Amino acid sequence: MKDLARVGNHPIHPMLVPLPIGLWVFSLVTDIIYRISGGPAWATVAYYSMAGGIIGALLAALPGFVDILDLKPSKVKKIALWHMSFNLGALILFLINFYLRSTGTPDMIGPFILSIVGVLFIIVSGWLGGQMVYVHGLAVDESVVCAPGESAGAHR
Repeated sequence: MKDLARVGNHPIHPMLVPLPIGLWVFSLVTDIIYRISGGPAWATVAYYSMAGGIIGALLAALPGFVDILDLKPSKVKKIALWHMSFNLGALILFLINFYLRSTGTPDMIGPFILSIVGVLFIIVSGWLGGQMVYVHGLAVDESVVCAPGESAGAHR
């Protein structure tokens, strides 16, 4: 089952998602370091990592949305809609988080809690994305990974 947004045989959405995931997780890690060490540079790193994650999430969302529009009604589409919902939820949490950090002080607890919840959202979303790919074969081009007459299941 191929997805629509591709470069050659490579789907675009999975190429882009490591950027926001890594930056948002790194933002939380640097938040924790700031809370332990009190070093103000860590709060600044958390802030700019979060901003990069927001930009990366917006970039990754575009091909992901194109792919969802191409899906026919199915179990995979239901999973994809949940995946998208958790991603949008995480994006909204991080946008609020970013705004609060822009207008407040680095030691506020609210943005720190939003980071924790946002990272939990992307963990759930990542699991759902894995379900689509590894269980249902979304974005897997069986003609590339399988010999003629063989199914993807033969390689598991």
